[in-house]
Amino acid sequence: MTESFPKPPKSLLRQVGRAIADFGMIRDGDRILLGVSGGKDSLSLLMILHHLQTYAPVRFELAVLTVDPQVPGFDPSHLPDYYARLGLVGYYERQPLMEQARTHMDGDSFCAYCSRMKRGIMYRICREQGYNVLALGQHLDDLAESLLMSLFHGGQLRTMKAHYVNDAGDIRIIRPLAYCRERQTADFARAAGLPVVPDSCPACFSMPTRREYMKALLAREESGHPHLFANILHAIKPILTEGPVPEALCPADAVDPPPHP
Repeated sequence: MTESFPKPPKSLLRQVGRAIADFGMIRDGDRILLGVSGGKDSLSLLMILHHLQTYAPVRFELAVLTVDPQVPGFDPSHLPDYYARLGLVGYYERQPLMEQARTHMDGDSFCAYCSRMKRGIMYRICREQGYNVLALGQHLDDLAESLLMSLFHGGQLRTMKAHYVNDAGDIRIIRPLAYCRERQTADFARAAGLPVVPDSCPACFSMPTRREYMKALLAREESGHPHLFANILHAIKPILTEGPVPEALCPADAVDPPPHP
């Protein structure tokens, strides 16, 4: 008997489908490697892309990579079994990032160091295994927080991009959750019983960060301005990609499969 898995809600599928189409994220024949930390966001994106694979108007391959930073209290070792149950190729890389940070980090936060090291591992696996697209699980809340951090601390109008090509020009990076809110992935992960790893970001268990400050600031502002994030998305949309938008999924096709005749 085939195992059944939770279907993502239409609201998430619709927003991801629209982002994929608006920014030309997925093309026919793409081989996509999804980075899954074990948190609610990347696991939600895993289920969304796995679901889209079954009926999307373009054919694409999907594989998963989890990097275990070998931090006490953080154990994603159960995730490869879950990927296998989904019928997906899964890669699992262990690297003592916190130990490395203590000796190699210079004027950087652990979060930035860890992110940079993880990205290097992801690029390596993409190249070794022939994946041309790297999918990441950041959502609209992350993009808004990054925008404020860049404005406040860097004096630049910048944020994470929804779709771009790496400096070497051999890997496209996509963020299909760019239109989605964090509360949506949290609700889906909880309702679907996804195998979320507790404390999936081990960077700052005991100390507040600039990002946490921006998250709280945005939450306070949103309480009095319900359209805050829609306005932020409208403002940043022109800077979320580089170059022309290629042909990709049609948003109308990326919500639900067509009905059976």
